Amino acid sequence: MADKYDGKVHNPPMRAIAMAMNEPIGVIGICAPDENPLLGAISMLAPAIAMGNCVNIVPSNIAPNIMSEFYQIIETSDVPAGVINIITGDKNELGMVLSEHDGVDAMWFAGSLEQSIKIEAASAHNLKQTWVSRGLNYNWHDNDIMGGDYFLKRSVQVKNVWVPYGV
Repeated sequence: MADKYDGKVHNPPMRAIAMAMNEPIGVIGICAPDENPLLGAISMLAPAIAMGNCVNIVPSNIAPNIMSEFYQIIETSDVPAGVINIITGDKNELGMVLSEHDGVDAMWFAGSLEQSIKIEAASAHNLKQTWVSRGLNYNWHDNDIMGGDYFLKRSVQVKNVWVPYGV
């Protein structure tokens, strides 16, 4: 689906074409959910890198070793160095560091309502895009909710290009 997800061409009321192009956000900070640690982390990670972003991912607090084992798969694959960075430690503390960092362009956080509010507030100073779970436990096995383009849409930013034509 990632290779089919592209922009659209709009017809504005004037003599021009407006193209809406989806471009990668850049660097996305991800704090993986505690429920379904591997599935939740990969469900957030895969759309982000499929759309051309770099990712700094913090594994769940409950089972961080799963993502450490997943690192071996990344090392032996064709993923370029630096595209996926796994940072182990306390998810809440590292989530705040990623939220406040100016080099991170978007922040996705799956955790408590209180921490979600703190993440959004810390991300506001540099207009960082955020997605937070607000303490909700999502069903990571439900493709209608978490599959498809749910995170693909959140891993791009739409750039509009106006192309005038005629006299």
